[in-house]
Amino acid sequence: MAHKINTTPRRWLGALALGSILAGGALVGSLSAKTAYAALAQGAQAPAFTASGAKAGKPVTFELKDALKKGPVVLYFFPAAFTPGCTLEAHAFADATDEFAKLKATVIGITAGNVERLKAFSEEECHGKFAVLADPKAKIATLYQNTSTHGLSVLSDRTSYVIAPDGKILLAFTSSDPQAHVSRTMAAVTAWYALHS
Repeated sequence: MAHKINTTPRRWLGALALGSILAGGALVGSLSAKTAYAALAQGAQAPAFTASGAKAGKPVTFELKDALKKGPVVLYFFPAAFTPGCTLEAHAFADATDEFAKLKATVIGITAGNVERLKAFSEEECHGKFAVLADPKAKIATLYQNTSTHGLSVLSDRTSYVIAPDGKILLAFTSSDPQAHVSRTMAAVTAWYALHS
């Protein structure tokens, strides 16, 4: 008896996987009481920005349009450097940065909180693996429609975006669970890579 060979094109599987991921984010709604979805819609054009920050303790300037020339960008907003959840999230993204790089993706963290400590945070908690950017007064978070108020301070929600090289948002994910962001963004980047490799 002859065995049937799977001839489904890899690109078609990638499209199916990406569609499934995006549908989960856009249509299914929250997975638990701690999970919600970002206000800036998937499929929207990501707002362009330039920001300063640090990588491995050294100053950097990041421009979104330049980074997108290399591949997708994983842009994750976090409330404040050196807080417990943000430290866990930084460790998780640092551990995954090399895997993202194999998929042509750039990881960037950004925060409005404790921006004066980003140099140390980039070295100690991000392990020098990716850049973290300062977002004073949450101006960039406002462009991406994911701000929250803490007393008199405006900070970003814990929201991650995957932005395709054409500037379109492939994934927008908001969750208080810092570790969920790596798995969700990795799934979206993996699906994009399957379509474009």
